[in-house]
Amino acid sequence: MLVGVDIGGTFTDFCLSIDGRLETHKVLSTPHDLAEAMLAGLMALSPRGLSAITRVSHGSTVATNAILERKGMPSALITTQGFRDILIIGRQNRPILYAQQPQIPPPLIPRRWCYEVLERLDHTGKILTPLDKPSLDAVLDSIEREGIESVAVCLLYSYVNPVHERAVCARILERGLLPEERIALSCQVLPELREYERASTVALEAYVRPVLGGYLRRLEEAICPGHSQREPGPRVGGRPPRSLRIIKSDGGVMSARRARRQAVQTVLSGPAAGVIGGFYLARRAGYDHVVTLDMGGTSTDVAVCPGELIRRAECEIDGFPLRTRLLDIETIGAGGGSIVRLDAGGALHVGPESAGADPGPIVYGLGGQQVTVSDANVLLGRLDAHHFLGGTMPLYVEPARVALKALADRMGLNTPAAAMGIVDVANVNIDRALRRVSVARGYDPRRFTLVAFGGAGPLHACEVAEGLEIPRVLVPRYPGVLCAFGLLMADVVLETSRSVLSPACAETEAALQAQLDEMIAQARVELTREGVAEEAMVFNGLVDARYRGQSYELTIPLRNSSVGDLGASFHAAHTRTYGHAMPGRTVEVVNLRLQAVGLVEKPALTLEQLVQNDGADARLGQKPVCLRSSGQAAHAVDASTSPRQFSAGEPGSMDSTVGQVDLYDRARLRPGARFTGPALLFQMDSTVFVPPGWFARVDGYRNLVLEHSE
Repeated sequence: MLVGVDIGGTFTDFCLSIDGRLETHKVLSTPHDLAEAMLAGLMALSPRGLSAITRVSHGSTVATNAILERKGMPSALITTQGFRDILIIGRQNRPILYAQQPQIPPPLIPRRWCYEVLERLDHTGKILTPLDKPSLDAVLDSIEREGIESVAVCLLYSYVNPVHERAVCARILERGLLPEERIALSCQVLPELREYERASTVALEAYVRPVLGGYLRRLEEAICPGHSQREPGPRVGGRPPRSLRIIKSDGGVMSARRARRQAVQTVLSGPAAGVIGGFYLARRAGYDHVVTLDMGGTSTDVAVCPGELIRRAECEIDGFPLRTRLLDIETIGAGGGSIVRLDAGGALHVGPESAGADPGPIVYGLGGQQVTVSDANVLLGRLDAHHFLGGTMPLYVEPARVALKALADRMGLNTPAAAMGIVDVANVNIDRALRRVSVARGYDPRRFTLVAFGGAGPLHACEVAEGLEIPRVLVPRYPGVLCAFGLLMADVVLETSRSVLSPACAETEAALQAQLDEMIAQARVELTREGVAEEAMVFNGLVDARYRGQSYELTIPLRNSSVGDLGASFHAAHTRTYGHAMPGRTVEVVNLRLQAVGLVEKPALTLEQLVQNDGADARLGQKPVCLRSSGQAAHAVDASTSPRQFSAGEPGSMDSTVGQVDLYDRARLRPGARFTGPALLFQMDSTVFVPPGWFARVDGYRNLVLEHSE
């Protein structure tokens, strides 16, 4: 039994693979204790108890929330004498160029807890000043007096020679000041150049590692008792040991034991699973150039996949540089729970604040008082009070109607017009994010397929696609739990790197090959510890390279894990990325990387035979819903001009924008079914809205493919 679990701001999603079939489940998240909802959902899925589960793959937001909410562990930074203020000085960037009084977030580690020790290496790793033990002990005395519970160590040029950082760690352990897992060394977290980014990343690691570690220990003891105290290992008797795996920001998974020592790699793990699952399903369906749209209750995550997954080397989280490999995902605060407000000038804003799971949107009936996108969709009739969460969760329409009317009165509109305006603003926010990952990076969205998922994604996908002229929308069979499904598809991925800083030449390439062989040998050992069999191991070599004098790099794959003509490969990559190359310039190799992949057992997806039908077997009837024709601007008229009266749960007067919509039970739609919009499709984990002018068909994998009608 394999289970993927994704904890979102509003719902916790489950996808279970057992005996060749998939089962899904959703429960409200428990913000006070994220593990509570996860364990309750696992028990509901496994009547025989947690012992029946073989593997749990989990997307965690614990590290992210610790940073955003400033609830990490009180930490100290130990650095080389003269570099105490590195976290404060940074790159001296101005977040808002013309702000007269720029507001820069304070560092996670305050200056009073940033300490210097006397030591110095040069850029080659040669010791210029040996580590001064008395100055180190004085620092450790201060850390002990302050009651600091975690330490980040970032010494100058330790990525070339880590001898002093390891000596600092050894002294802390010798004094019994902290356990080893509370000591984050930059030579282990990020053995690469760029002092500030390295210091920021190791500071983030020290800050979140104890928080994530405690959370994962609780889960491990519940799911696989005693497992957190022993090494993971290979299969025993042909059956893999029970395990808990965590997805990383780069889309790979690792054991919970490793995650407790590499916590910073999980900071942006949540959205990664959705991209993995969406891209996998789209390729199986025959579409390899896709844009993913994951709209949940709290946020919307978008990514472009031009035939492959795109990864980048760094990002920022709440203003702090984080240098770790991650999928190239754009996240905005636009979800079903996004709160609606009017600014001082009367302009309508949607998000980024969210009502979350507690209290949630007004229609949840859990005490929410502020209007959200979900409330607007209910009042427009696009969410149905009797079919939400498979009919297991009632929606309270009247309180939402009262709150939305009050907002509409302030806007000088009637209730339906205000609701449509909320949806429009949310769609525009998503449109901008999609343009940033596609048009702004040289990709034409008209040549892509939009893969829509998340609980709210299929409600907004077609209208968003129209704005970008995307010709096709693919809605997976289980869109509301696709991140949980993606967790089941994610392979074990371990990445290591070494600093090189040498020109690309025959001598460098020979040295790279020797280092790559060493890294592969060590990676085999690490993958074995992760429970990966030898035949499931794959190794991919990469290098970060640049023209000498540049301050940024491009990552180039080494085909078949071997080193070839790096110069020619880099020129070609530079041309693809920037439109030009400089063949006369020296190419410099900055870092050597190894991506070690352990292929995991994946759920079987069956391609079913298509039987032409109109979906009549799944039709539930009709209902009035607020619509607009393709390309028609949102508008509404006063309720007094409409002859139609609507009961609770139905949309108000929209004059010509009100239409009868066909209702379908998606689970009963057979492969080969074809019909035209407008339509609403109900299922346990999501609702799909097919606007007028769109044609729908169900493919052999039970994906819903939506295209413009001819």
